[in-house]
Amino acid sequence: MKKVRITAVRKTEYPDLMAQYENPIEHACDVSVGQQWVSVDGKCPVGMCPSAWDSMKSFAEALARGEGNFFDGWMQNPASAMISCNDGFRPVSFYLEALNE
Repeated sequence: MKKVRITAVRKTEYPDLMAQYENPIEHACDVSVGQQWVSVDGKCPVGMCPSAWDSMKSFAEALARGEGNFFDGWMQNPASAMISCNDGFRPVSFYLEALNE
């Protein structure tokens, strides 16, 4: 199986939605733009947010198996995917790419 590099490429926050719908919380997302992880054998990397992993797991597993070209040409690099976590208040976009190691 291939290793899959996961890179946080964008982090957004929606204060208006947070004010309107979210209960106040003391600790939110720790992910930083540029942060990277490597998935080995399609497994969740150490330190990866479990909720973010749930959003990307099927794509990471497919890339690890050598699959790709999701949605018939969606990505310029067919061995990659752009996936966002499911936090509607502060979503993070992750770039997943199969490594040829």
